Amino acid sequence: MSINLFDLTGKIALITGATHGLGMAMAKGLGNAGAKIVVNGNSSQEKLDKAVLEYRAVGIDAHGYLFNVTDEKEVEKNIAKIEAEIGAIDILVNNAGIIKRTPLVEMEVKDFKAVIDVDLVAPFIVSKHVVKGMIERKSGKIINICSMMSELGRNSVGAYAAAKGGLKMLTQNMATEWAKFNIQTNGIGPGYFATSQTAPIRVDGHPFNDFIVNRTPSGKWGNPDDLQGAAIFLSSNASNFVNGQVVYVDGGILATIGKPANED
Repeated sequence: MSINLFDLTGKIALITGATHGLGMAMAKGLGNAGAKIVVNGNSSQEKLDKAVLEYRAVGIDAHGYLFNVTDEKEVEKNIAKIEAEIGAIDILVNNAGIIKRTPLVEMEVKDFKAVIDVDLVAPFIVSKHVVKGMIERKSGKIINICSMMSELGRNSVGAYAAAKGGLKMLTQNMATEWAKFNIQTNGIGPGYFATSQTAPIRVDGHPFNDFIVNRTPSGKWGNPDDLQGAAIFLSSNASNFVNGQVVYVDGGILATIGKPANED
């Protein structure tokens, strides 16, 4: 009897910040692979409800929970509620994140801390309360959404890069502590993707658009659906001996120093 290593039927996946964008794309991938999806949002109940309806419209079994991933008491309460109402969480995707584009010399300490709280502290908080059940069951998958800024710096995103660099190391330490319980903790590092947020700068002739297209060996921005394969792989039995790794889905940017502007 053949086994589909990528089948997630019967699994329950919690994806933070999955009401839109890359989080929603990955969640849809997990849902289409058979998982029951639990969507976390924080901005409004209306936005969360709308996202859940969007998942269900394409046949995905989805449920929404509104809570702040930086508030440990809220997280603890809602994780318990999810496991009581939906079931044990088999897969956790720490996707919720923010970025503040401000040169470090001009950045307020409170803004720096806000980015660290959402992008680094929150994955620790949510994982801490989800992993307790995984340890008891001796099974689980945790995926931290890292970034190319886990490896590189760039002007005006110092707080984000600090958080994402820290998240890479947190991923490795989670793997170090929890692998013995048959829990795999890995990361996904997205490159530059075509989303509603990047639409204004993804026009021909825009300096940043030209920079990304020329800097990426694939010669294009990523489609959010391009993240689904990595998310399914790291959530499935296909990755049972993969631990502490970051899979960069970046069209090859990190593989190259780039090319001259006049090179085809």
